[in-house]
Amino acid sequence: MSVAPEARPKRWYHGLTGYHWLVLTVATLGWLFDTMDQWLYVLARQPAMTELLGPSAPKEQVAYYSGIVQMIFIAGWATGGFLFGIIGDKLGRTRTMMITVLMYAGFTGLSALAQTWEQFAILRFLVGLGIGGEFAAGAALVAETFPAHARPTALGIMQACSAIGNLLAAVIYLLVGANPNLGWRWAFAVGFFPALLVFVIRLFVREPESWHRARAIGEKLGSFAELFQDPRWRHHTLVGVGLAAVGVIGFWGIGTWSPELLKQALNPQGDPALTPLVEERKTYAVMMQQVGAFFGMLGWAILAQRIGRRPTFALTFLACLIVVPATFFLTTSFERALLMYPLLGFFTTSLFAGYAVYFPELFPTRLRATGVGFCYNVARYIAIVGPYTFGLLTAAYNIQWAATILSSVFLLGLVILLFAPETQGKPLPE
Repeated sequence: MSVAPEARPKRWYHGLTGYHWLVLTVATLGWLFDTMDQWLYVLARQPAMTELLGPSAPKEQVAYYSGIVQMIFIAGWATGGFLFGIIGDKLGRTRTMMITVLMYAGFTGLSALAQTWEQFAILRFLVGLGIGGEFAAGAALVAETFPAHARPTALGIMQACSAIGNLLAAVIYLLVGANPNLGWRWAFAVGFFPALLVFVIRLFVREPESWHRARAIGEKLGSFAELFQDPRWRHHTLVGVGLAAVGVIGFWGIGTWSPELLKQALNPQGDPALTPLVEERKTYAVMMQQVGAFFGMLGWAILAQRIGRRPTFALTFLACLIVVPATFFLTTSFERALLMYPLLGFFTTSLFAGYAVYFPELFPTRLRATGVGFCYNVARYIAIVGPYTFGLLTAAYNIQWAATILSSVFLLGLVILLFAPETQGKPLPE
C-alpha cells in the first residue's frame, strides 16, 4: 500500500522560506561569535594570567587565579542570562540580541587593555553578561519563527555551530595569540569584530508573530514571579536548572581544562624552550575537540527527534561518565590528544544542543526567553564551584583525578531526568 504524500514524514527543511534561513543564519552567527569570544579566553587564559601576575608567579598561583577569573566570568554569564532573559520577553528577541552582542564583543575587545588580574576579571564579568543574555534571545527567536517539524533541527544547527565559533577561536589564537610578535592581547582585540552583526539584525530581522500576539492581548511578558507561582512552570524551571547545571559543570568545570591537560603531558617540567611548540599543539588539539563538539551537538538534535529528549539526555550522561575520566588519564601525548579530544568534545558539548532544543519547549511565549535564560544561565551560579573546585583538586591531587571526581556530576543528571517531562511531538506551550 502506498502512503499518501501528505501522510509521509516531512524533511525538516520542507516549507522553509528565505526569511527562515535568514533568522537561522543571524541567530547562529550571534551564538557562534558568542562562543568564539568564550574560547578566545579559554586559550589565552594561561598566558594572560601569567603576564598579569608576573613571570615569577608559580604555576599553582596561575592556576588558582585562573580559576577565580573563570568563576567570576561564569557569575557574569549567569547574571546576564537571568536579566536579559526577562528583557528578551519584555523588549523583544531582536532588540535583546543587539544589546547582548554589543556587550560581549565590546568587552572582549577591551580585555586586551587589562593591566592587572583584577581589571581582567571585571572585564570578563561584563563579557559574561552579554554572553549569558544572547543565547536565550536567539533560541527563543528561532523556536518561535520555525514550524514545529523544523524547530529541533534548526535549534540543533544553531547550537552545533557554536563549535565552529570555538574552532574559529582556535584559528585566531593560532595565528594571533600564539604568535610571539602579537600575543594574547591582540587575540582579544579580534574578538570585537562580531559587533558588526548588530547592523544586520537591526536592518533585516523582525520580532516573531507569537511575541507580538502575546503583547497585543496584554499578557504579562517576562514575569519572573510566574515561573515559580504556576506549578507547571515551576516544575519545568527546576528541571531545566538542574539539567543545565550538570552540563555547565561538566563543560566549564572539566572540559575547558583540556589545554592545561595537554600542556602538562607535553611539557611537565615547564621548559620555556618548548613553549612555542606546546602552544601550537594545544591549539590543534582544541580544534579537534571542537570538531567533535560540532558533530556531537548536531547528532544530539537528530537523535532526540527520533527517540525523544529524555532518552537522549540519559545516553549522553552515561557516555560522559566514561569518556571524561578516560580522556584525562589516557592523554599522555599529542597523538593521544588527537584521538581523545574529539570524543570529549562530542559528548560533553552535545548536552548544550539538548538545552537549545528542550528548554524553549518547556515555556509559553510570554515566559520563553525568561525561562530559557533562567534555566540555561542561572544554573551557572550553581556551577561556579566547578572551575574553582577543579583548581583546588588539581592542586591537591592532579588534573586527572580532579576530572574524575567532578565527572560524578553526570550521575546527578540521570536522577534529574526522572522528573523531566518529555516534549517530543508536542507543540510549544502557549
